[in-house]
Amino acid sequence: MEHHIVAEMTEPGGDALKEWHMVRSGQDVAMCGREVDPSAKEMPSDAWGTDAARPFCHTCGALFLREAP
Repeated sequence: MEHHIVAEMTEPGGDALKEWHMVRSGQDVAMCGREVDPSAKEMPSDAWGTDAARPFCHTCGALFLREAP
């Protein structure tokens, strides 16, 4: 299954990052259940675990580890 990382901002349309979430391709809900903004900044899933993807949603990270090959 393909995934990508999506930013959650502190306020809609804002520029301050709250945290990153993992999203399954073709979905508009993060793995933790939070709805994500389809226009939000994205990164490829291989950025997970790097400094670029911090802070990362703990729940999304745990679920992603269980799905990742």
